[in-house]
Amino acid sequence: MSRRVGAAEIAARKGASFPMITAYDAPFARSVEAAGIDVILVGDSLGQVVLGFDSTAQVELADMIRHGAAVARATERAHIVVDLPFGSYEASDQLAVASATELVKRGGASSIKLEGGANAASRIGAIVRSGIPVCAHIGVLPQTASLGSGFRLKRERDRLLRDADAVVEAGAFAVVLEMVEDALAAEITQRIPIPTIGIGAGPHCDGQVLVLHDVLGLYPDAPPFAKQYAALRESATTALRAYADDVRARTFPRERTKAVARDGNGYRT
Repeated sequence: MSRRVGAAEIAARKGASFPMITAYDAPFARSVEAAGIDVILVGDSLGQVVLGFDSTAQVELADMIRHGAAVARATERAHIVVDLPFGSYEASDQLAVASATELVKRGGASSIKLEGGANAASRIGAIVRSGIPVCAHIGVLPQTASLGSGFRLKRERDRLLRDADAVVEAGAFAVVLEMVEDALAAEITQRIPIPTIGIGAGPHCDGQVLVLHDVLGLYPDAPPFAKQYAALRESATTALRAYADDVRARTFPRERTKAVARDGNGYRT
């Protein structure tokens, strides 16, 4: 089995341009790795695009463990970043370390990601000291965005520079910049020694991440900064409609002309 990409290797990509994308299950994780993308985020965005919630706030640690483990089982080399969900790290350093440990032991995580800058520095430091690499996340923070200014482009220079410096000092190996104004994201990228990974933060970050369901056209409410590379929702609907039509017309299934044998992988003719 191939060795997984480590956090130190990702940290060394500072100044490079590399892709990261979300995945939440085994089939899509295999596709991501086959496409040559070796950094996968099992994001709590699964609450919206997979579980049908209105936000990420309803996602539980058990959800992240289950989906992270599925992605890890389906891949060999990719670095698996798994989100700590809302409520699993805010209360104390001890809770943050315990939750992160669960994601590594049972959720297949190579590293974890949590939201927050200077206010989360203690949590980041505690998790890093426990031996678990941390990817930070500043700018728009989806878990609590509805409690503040919402999903608005972030332009608060002093605060974001302070947050960026804080997560570096705490030991994060990379930081996601979500919906940060382009010039400010470029300034942060030049300022700090760890890779920045942008989502809606312009072209000057070291890496870029998007939600898989937005890229593939599977989610109807993609953000304006996302680029759709396929229209799988429409393709799936067309295929399912064709199947339904065949069943109604009794053209599927067809009459069998020979015996069916069962092998170790299921039924085969």
